[in-house]
Amino acid sequence: MTILDDLKTLNKQQRAALTASLLGWTLDAFDFFLLTFVLTDIAHEFGHKVSEVSEALFLTLMMRPLGALVFGMLADRYGRKPILQIDVALYSAIAFASAFSPNLTVLLVLRALFGFAMGGEWGVGASLTIESIPPKLRGVVSGILQEGYAFGFILGALANLFLPHVGWRGLLMFSAAPALLVLYIRRNVEESPAWAAGAAARKQTNILTTLGQHWKLLVYVVVMMTAFNFFSHGTQDLFATFLKAQHHMSAGAVTSVTLVANIGAIIGGVTFGAFSEKIGRRKAIMGAALLALPVLPFYAVAQGPVLLGLIAFMVQVSVQGAWGVVPVHLNELAPDAVRGVFPGLAYQLGNLFASKNAVWQSQIAEGHGDNYGFALAVVGCAVAVLVAALAMFGPEARGKIFGAPQG
Repeated sequence: MTILDDLKTLNKQQRAALTASLLGWTLDAFDFFLLTFVLTDIAHEFGHKVSEVSEALFLTLMMRPLGALVFGMLADRYGRKPILQIDVALYSAIAFASAFSPNLTVLLVLRALFGFAMGGEWGVGASLTIESIPPKLRGVVSGILQEGYAFGFILGALANLFLPHVGWRGLLMFSAAPALLVLYIRRNVEESPAWAAGAAARKQTNILTTLGQHWKLLVYVVVMMTAFNFFSHGTQDLFATFLKAQHHMSAGAVTSVTLVANIGAIIGGVTFGAFSEKIGRRKAIMGAALLALPVLPFYAVAQGPVLLGLIAFMVQVSVQGAWGVVPVHLNELAPDAVRGVFPGLAYQLGNLFASKNAVWQSQIAEGHGDNYGFALAVVGCAVAVLVAALAMFGPEARGKIFGAPQG
């Protein structure tokens, strides 16, 4: 069967859960990336340096683990569906409000609050979806779900075309769009059957105590997700700078190459997510991560947008191929009582611990004559090996029946 054939076997409610979670993550990423396109415009209007405005991005990343903890705990207690609706409405409202910031201080506060809300969406949406579909389809659905991030980036890049006409405030007003998703969730999505089956027992569960009982597993997953986030950020954060500063590409060329890279990301995520159903989660992650090793070194020597676009395409097939397995892998590893909070908290803590990647990677580039290609290659290769090693020696629970007694 093809991936399309697999998806056709999903019933109406299962498709609705996937659609809602995919759109939630896509629009979440869309709201995040909108700000990255207007840093210079905001800096000019408020009379600050770009570096000062970019603190908004760090604050967003810093607050995401707290959001994952709070919204995840609420989802474990009160259900995935209602908390997902609240979360989507909250992050879209805060992102929209940031368009009316009178000064940089207000903007920073609002983007920190946005990070709090953004941190809750991935974990809650992923648990709702993975718990709602048949075990044999978890891999392919995981790959599709994770690439909502790439879809969000593409939508942000397309929205950026309106910047000359609407200004940075108008562009950020597009952040209101995700609020419409709440209506879809309310009308079409049912509660996760796995959560509903154990709802009564969860009322007697102390979520923080349960997390503490599984602290070794949580530490392992956080370390793994830190490596994963270095893998993605290490190949993405300075990529546009690499193209502009080192290869002197125009804005149009940078956008084109970046879009090609994200197409590779989507293909990689879906392909390796589906592949993980056949060979296992760990082997799929290892294979995808190691696929980057023969390609990444060419960043240090390649020239021209066509060749660089081809390399970026292959690199992101690898990076997001490994990432495509993450939603299902983390949800299967998570204890039943804390599946709403466990995956999202681990993901966002890993994101936080990797949040200084751009700073450290810039220092590597500057230490080698502003060679950003060298920095991309060195960091990317090192982390690819680390991701593969952590997957190799870690646990796996492919096909786990949610809610079943675990012996």
